Amino acid sequence: MADSQIDEIKNRLNIVDVVQGYIKLYKAGANYRANCPFHSEKKPSFFVSPARQIWHCFGSCGEGGDIFKFVMKVEGVEFGDALRILAEKAGVELTRQDPKLKTERQRLFEISELACRFFEKQLEESAAGKEVKGYLSGRGIKEETIKNWRIGYSPDSWRSLSDFLVGQGYKREEVANAGLALKSERGGDFYDRFRGRIMFPIFNLSSKPIGFGGRVFKNLKRPDGQDEAKYINTPNTLIYDKSRVLYGLNKAGMEARKKDFCMLVEGYVDAIMVSQAGFENVAATSGTALTIYQLEILKRYSDNLFTAFDMDIAGDSATKRGIDLAQTAGFNIKIVTTPENPETPGVAFKDPADVVAKDPLLWEQRVKNAKTIHNFYFENTLAKFDKNTVEGKKQISKVLMPVIKKIPNKIEQELWIQDLAKVLKIKEENIEDELKKVKITGSELERRIDQTLKPKEESLKSRKEMLEDYLSVVAFKNPGIIDLVKTEDINIFSPKFISVMDYLKNNNPPIEESQKELQDLINQISLKAEILELDPGFDLEAEFSNCFREIKMIDVKNRLDEISCNIKKAEEENNFAAVDILAKEFDSFSKKRAELEAS
Repeated sequence: MADSQIDEIKNRLNIVDVVQGYIKLYKAGANYRANCPFHSEKKPSFFVSPARQIWHCFGSCGEGGDIFKFVMKVEGVEFGDALRILAEKAGVELTRQDPKLKTERQRLFEISELACRFFEKQLEESAAGKEVKGYLSGRGIKEETIKNWRIGYSPDSWRSLSDFLVGQGYKREEVANAGLALKSERGGDFYDRFRGRIMFPIFNLSSKPIGFGGRVFKNLKRPDGQDEAKYINTPNTLIYDKSRVLYGLNKAGMEARKKDFCMLVEGYVDAIMVSQAGFENVAATSGTALTIYQLEILKRYSDNLFTAFDMDIAGDSATKRGIDLAQTAGFNIKIVTTPENPETPGVAFKDPADVVAKDPLLWEQRVKNAKTIHNFYFENTLAKFDKNTVEGKKQISKVLMPVIKKIPNKIEQELWIQDLAKVLKIKEENIEDELKKVKITGSELERRIDQTLKPKEESLKSRKEMLEDYLSVVAFKNPGIIDLVKTEDINIFSPKFISVMDYLKNNNPPIEESQKELQDLINQISLKAEILELDPGFDLEAEFSNCFREIKMIDVKNRLDEISCNIKKAEEENNFAAVDILAKEFDSFSKKRAELEAS
């Protein structure tokens, strides 16, 4: 890939626009700031500089770079994939590559895109596809929505998709690697994974198809006579990991940021119908249990989560598991429940799609009246157990105690304890005593939360390294004070700081392309200097002198420790001439230390 095309992409795209496509930015002087999307934090430490076209986190992760580095990290892709994503945003046509040089990931992306087009065409043009469109219309899905979500149909034949893709120049093994074909255990032949199904493409955050969910259209039978599964999905591949993807989030992200909450449903049709009704901040877990990786992505858009899972038995369990996970990860959670169906008194609608199909205003009302996590737990638990019996009280406590134990906010926890005491008609002290006995065992889940959503400890730097970093920032605030460092003092600093001093002393000369490490360092320090807020009249020269003096003290102490070790070694070797020389050197540095302490 020519550097000219990379430069062209950078020239056409503003880093602020690119980053804002993923996270919400706030103006901060000449720059923008936000909570870092790569680790959890309460105080924003993530900054974007439109002047330098860079971003940097001054918090615990310390990540930074240009638009390519940001897309690589936020999308979890390699440079080539980030290049294609940004080229498309910029409207830059990349130079065609030799097919042999394409990466395996790139070829899987191409296969998925071609498969998506194939399914769309089958829906539009085949006789069975027209039947499917009639079914979708009956479910309330509009023609425009079908096109927008790229819904398709897989023919009820063994190799139609595979043959099509092979005809486009791909190997059957590659089709299988994309999750679209299976290899027969008997003859070793390949056949299509999806046959006779309504196809829902699953997209990454750049709206590229990376996998599929297929719903059986008619009552198909397997060769053994058993019914086919209602839904089957693409297995994990090189470009698709179901634990890290939320269906529809590519469409919902911006709306979730605007409305400051994301709504989670379970199924493809739920997400499509809810979005069609105007609630575009909706994504689906695709019928799988909510994962910490998915929550990590959602955190980039909002800390507020509305869950609207199907309220059948399985859905209820998934709701509680999702609440538990999201609560532990620090989300503010509300629960949207499906209302009673007026056509079947006493029976609720099965899922959000049915509610929206019946009356979008009814769903809007349910969203407005979403239950707090507190009310959800209490109402569901009290509906299942009799609070007036001893056994009922025990069961209620058994359900709610672990939930209360996990609440990190002590004030909120106390409110739950008060309400539970009222419900059970017992003293709060008894609840608190029993709460101490509740053990929340460590788990893989908690380990993952610690690694991803909870603040990480900053990597340990030496005192000298921290002082040099601060000295660099102060020097950028007032480059003239770098002259306070004399030539004889240069050797006490690290090579990194020396390169910064040389840059400032030479009046900020252009940095050659080969010096990328220096360019990144200068950009980082410049940005930190811009965002460092100082009181009016702050004496930068005095601050620089104090830091400089402390660095010299550290150097002198280190030299004295080193000389002491050398004296001990010389004495053990009976090298008294060396001892005399080292003793004089020790005295010299001792005088320097005394002078620095007195200054």
